[in-house]
Amino acid sequence: MRKTALIPASVTRGEPQQRCLARDVFDRIGDKWSVEVIYNLTEGTRRFTELRREIDGISQRMLTVTLRALERDGIVRRTVFPVVPPRVEYELTPLGETLRSLIGALVDWSTEHTADVDAARLDYDRRVPETL
Repeated sequence: MRKTALIPASVTRGEPQQRCLARDVFDRIGDKWSVEVIYNLTEGTRRFTELRREIDGISQRMLTVTLRALERDGIVRRTVFPVVPPRVEYELTPLGETLRSLIGALVDWSTEHTADVDAARLDYDRRVPETL
């Protein structure tokens, strides 16, 4: 059975700069916190504090860094309302919305196969001695 590449052949055969840009986008979308932020925003607009409460383990700084990067990449829109105290909301852009089904499928797969992954890890840990 032939394996399919994660990166399309048109990109892997392209210029090194094109391959680098594709890898950069994969790194952004695939990092731990971006996936969680995007997933939480698929349910609708959220305020910073709501996202922080909903994403277990994320620090205020890491959430800020992640949101800024996603905004820079055109995936998240940040809206500041001129009120006191300031109110800031985040939502997916049309580009970000195109990730909805992909992220949803990834979350569904993870939920469905958590026990399988746990069993594989236990099996691996029994068979392979720790070397570190």
